[in-house]
Amino acid sequence: MKIFISSARKDLEEERDSLNGLIGALGHTSVRFEDFSAQTTPSREACLNALASADVCLFLLGPSYGHIFPETGQSATHDEWVAAQAAGIPRLVYRKQGVTFEPAQHKFARITEAYATGVFRDSYQTTLELHTKVVQKVKELESSTSPLAFARLTQPPALHWTLDEDNTGLQQANNHTPLLELHVLPLDFAGYSARELDQLNTSLMDRVRATGAIRGNVALNPSRSQAHVAVSVPGSRSSSWNTPELGELVEVRLHKTGQVSVRATLPRDGMGSILDPDALPRQLTDLLKFGGSLNIFRQDRIVVAAGVSNAARTSVEVFNPHQARQSVQLAGFGHSGFTLRTEPDESVTMAALGTGAAEVASYLARALIEQHPSRRR
Repeated sequence: MKIFISSARKDLEEERDSLNGLIGALGHTSVRFEDFSAQTTPSREACLNALASADVCLFLLGPSYGHIFPETGQSATHDEWVAAQAAGIPRLVYRKQGVTFEPAQHKFARITEAYATGVFRDSYQTTLELHTKVVQKVKELESSTSPLAFARLTQPPALHWTLDEDNTGLQQANNHTPLLELHVLPLDFAGYSARELDQLNTSLMDRVRATGAIRGNVALNPSRSQAHVAVSVPGSRSSSWNTPELGELVEVRLHKTGQVSVRATLPRDGMGSILDPDALPRQLTDLLKFGGSLNIFRQDRIVVAAGVSNAARTSVEVFNPHQARQSVQLAGFGHSGFTLRTEPDESVTMAALGTGAAEVASYLARALIEQHPSRRR
C-alpha cells in the first residue's frame, strides 16, 4: 500500500520521521512532502497529486494548524482531508493528547471527528503508542483487501534493459557473473529534467542507505550519465572461491524516464550461479520491496519486469548455503550469450512494491525459470 502522511510538521517532527521508517518496515510505501524532489508544479498541487494515488491517508493532529493558503483559506492538511474525503480514500486519524491546540486546529479536529468513524479515529500520547496503533490498523487493512490490481497495457512499455548493454562497466567488474535485474517503470510520467536528475543524483545514495539494506560501513559508489544516475555496492565475495553465498545487491539505477533498475548477484558457489525455484521468488520479493522503500515513485501504476544476464553460466538447482556443489551442468552448451527476461503486458498497482510483492515475484521467478534451456529439453 501507498500511505500518505498528512500533518503540519511543526511539533510533530518525531512522529512524521519515525512513521516513514515504520511504514517501510511493514512492507509499504510512505508518502511525505519531505521526500518530494524539486518539481515544476506548485507544492500544494504536488501534494494533492501524490495523495490522489495513495491507498490510505494517515492524518496526525498536533497543536499547530499550519500555514493557511489564500486560495482555499485552509491549511495543507485541511485541503488534503477534503481531497481524501472526495476521493473516497480510507483515512486514519490520530490526535495527539496532552497538547494545547490552536483555535483553528481545534476547529479542524472537530471536523475530522464529525466525518470519521470509530475505525478511523484514535488518539495517542507517545510516539511508541502511535506506532503500536498504526501497525495494528495497517495489518487490518492488509487482510481486508486484495493489494494488487492489474490492467492490460495498450502498448509495449519503454523499458531500458541493462541486459542489452555491452559487457563493460559493472558487468566486467563482476567478471561476467550472471546478474539478476529488476526494473520498475512508472506509467504516465513525463520523466525527469536534467536539473531534477542532478538533484536525485545527490539524494539516491541517501535513499539507498535509508532502506537499511546496506551495512553502514559499506562504501557506496555513485555515478551518473545523461540517461541515469546510479549507486553501485561493492561485493563481499568470500576469500574461499568455493564457499556458497547468497545473492546480494550490486547496483541501483534511476533513469531519466523514471525507471528504477536494481541488480543483484544470484546465489552461487564455486561452480557458478544458481536459479533456485524457491530462493528466486524470495530474492525478487526483497528487491521489489527495496524498490518501494526508496520512496521515489509517486505514480499510481507501474510496470515490473525481471531478467538474468549471462544466463549461460547459470543452472536451475536447489541452493545449499552450507555445502558447495561438486559438479554442475551449465546451460551454456549451445546457448552461449543468451539472457532471460520477462516481457510485461500488464501494469500493476504500487502494492507490487509492498504487500503484493511476493505474488508478483512468484510470477516473475516462474517466467524466468521456464525460459531456461534446461527446462526446454
